[in-house]
Amino acid sequence: MADTYTDNVLLNCPFDDRYLSIRNAIVFAVYDCGFVPKCALEIDNSGEVRFDKIQRLIDESKFGVHDISRTELDPDTKLPRFNMPLELGVFIGANRYGDSKQKHKNCLILDKEQYRYQKFISDIAGHDVRAHANNPEKAISHVRNWLNSASARRTIPGGKEIQRRFRLFESELPDMCAAIPIDLDELTYNDYSNFVSEWLSTN
Repeated sequence: MADTYTDNVLLNCPFDDRYLSIRNAIVFAVYDCGFVPKCALEIDNSGEVRFDKIQRLIDESKFGVHDISRTELDPDTKLPRFNMPLELGVFIGANRYGDSKQKHKNCLILDKEQYRYQKFISDIAGHDVRAHANNPEKAISHVRNWLNSASARRTIPGGKEIQRRFRLFESELPDMCAAIPIDLDELTYNDYSNFVSEWLSTN
């Protein structure tokens, strides 16, 4: 099997429903830029420890999108969830201490406000954190511009074009689901990812 390391983009982001529209936009943008999104949700193996799964995906991905915007207190525990910053730390550590391949890792850090991270994870100061303001189309632009710069590829469409195609895809998705049939609210990460990949192959 060919090495896909330089095509893989790790998605380290929230999995809750409130974030779904942004996650979907990022998945679409990564595919439309010619890369392959990799996410822990794609692997349904109860025999594999979750953190082992994440470490393996980090090892297999040159690029990583890390959204650290979800820092609200859990309504039950009254504590924040810091899975995303932890996984960002592992990714940065792989870049710093890994072998020659891992030392070429490149990541995009997203938050909902530009300098909010300084209040809860100030040690990443110096990294270029981008704010998406909970707007899927802003997230698309950030992902596109970062991949265009980080990969030096010359075949990546502009942000406005990816946003246009994303809107068109979203408008056609209900009919694509009806043809299966599957309800929109039943779509798993893999379902959505497959729909995006197939749609882009013909559009």
